[in-house]
Amino acid sequence: MSAKNQQAQLVVIGAGPGGYAAAFLAADLGMDVALIDPEPNPGGVCLFRGCIPSKALLHVAKLLSETRQAAEWGIDFAEPRIDLDRLRAWKNEVVEGLTRGTGQLAKQRKVRYLQARASLVGPNDLSFEAVDGRSGTMSFGHAIVATGSSPTRLPGFPESPRILDSTGGLELETVPKRLLVVGGGYIGLELGSVYAALGSRVTVVEMTSGLLPGVDRDLVRPLASKLENDLNEVLLGTKVVHVDPRANCVRVTLEGEAVEEPQRIFDRVLVAVGRRPNSADLGLENTAVLIDDHGFIKVDGQLRTAEPSIFSIGDVVGQPMLAHKASHEGRTAVEAIAGHKVVFEPAAIPAVVFTDPEIAWCGLTEDEAKQQGRKVTVARFPWAASGRARTLGRADGLTKLLIDPETERILGVGITGPGAGELIAEGVLAVEMAALATDLKLSIHPHPTLSETMMEAAEVFFGQATHIHRPKR
Repeated sequence: MSAKNQQAQLVVIGAGPGGYAAAFLAADLGMDVALIDPEPNPGGVCLFRGCIPSKALLHVAKLLSETRQAAEWGIDFAEPRIDLDRLRAWKNEVVEGLTRGTGQLAKQRKVRYLQARASLVGPNDLSFEAVDGRSGTMSFGHAIVATGSSPTRLPGFPESPRILDSTGGLELETVPKRLLVVGGGYIGLELGSVYAALGSRVTVVEMTSGLLPGVDRDLVRPLASKLENDLNEVLLGTKVVHVDPRANCVRVTLEGEAVEEPQRIFDRVLVAVGRRPNSADLGLENTAVLIDDHGFIKVDGQLRTAEPSIFSIGDVVGQPMLAHKASHEGRTAVEAIAGHKVVFEPAAIPAVVFTDPEIAWCGLTEDEAKQQGRKVTVARFPWAASGRARTLGRADGLTKLLIDPETERILGVGITGPGAGELIAEGVLAVEMAALATDLKLSIHPHPTLSETMMEAAEVFFGQATHIHRPKR
């Protein structure tokens, strides 16, 4: 069945965190907006199969870890009985509740939501195929392409129900006795931590020399130390050279200096080696939109493509592939369409790894400073000196500031420890506002809290930290 041609002032293709944020702001600004996505409600991969379900399961993993840690404090719990069906249902309830909410918000704003797949047929026209079988066309003044990304597939890995990507891993169909996680990035470590807490013997292989490539080593160190106990094995400098799925297992051949037994048998294999942009099959060839060698759509500072009527945001335009980055890009694109003087040029985009301990950072990193030949002073405050961290039994954390030694401006912040993802927002504000170390030092932080570690890290810079003696040289 074909629908008559529809009209929209703005059409947003893709209803993830960037797409629906853009659509909602455009509606708030008085635009006639259509939002197109195959899912029944706005939310995208993040809400349906990514950020939200993974964090629900990570919360459970942290709870299980804390009940075991409680034995150190004289409190013993019985070994937990895990009702996998109920756990899966609860995770799904969280997702369903939030997606119903985004659907309701779209209706309240009078955003036309089409559960469909769209393809551009020109700079101001598209066709769509709805999930219910209907097809139609739409003409628009402007479009925002926000189609996100998909898990990267590795060559040589055959199709098999025993080989999972991050989406399959979040389904939580079973808790395998032996799980191989291919990739030591944030997705692999987060999901690997979940399955380890639920009872799997997890082996992580990472082809580089360290976990979380690109993250400063001092931030990774506390997590790597904990994972040595939580996981069955972490193999660095290792790659998978052969995968042979069988009816009841997966036979895997590993290659690396640390590999003593190349031939391994696992019940499941989880592939978590990154994501690729969803820029294919969108009809971009019918427009002037340009794509780079990696499949990312090229955009300028206002998120405008080479086609003046078409903008693009989120994972499909490049790194970092983060929901909050996409949301802000979406708002920037809409304001540009509305004629506002705006450009997307953040000084600090926070990144968080939701393992236990969490790792978070923003602004300039030590690795980046070295690559740029930029002189910085690094002020570190170890959580072993934090009263609040001690009361939590978590003295393994770290807060550090990267400071310009001449201007004393805070250029970057890194945190490792429980709640790092919440604490990093103060660092983002400091970098964005061009705050000085003095500003952070003089801002009174409540005691006893983990947020104090930000203030004391600033005090370290001046050689005046109350709880550690580290005179300024």
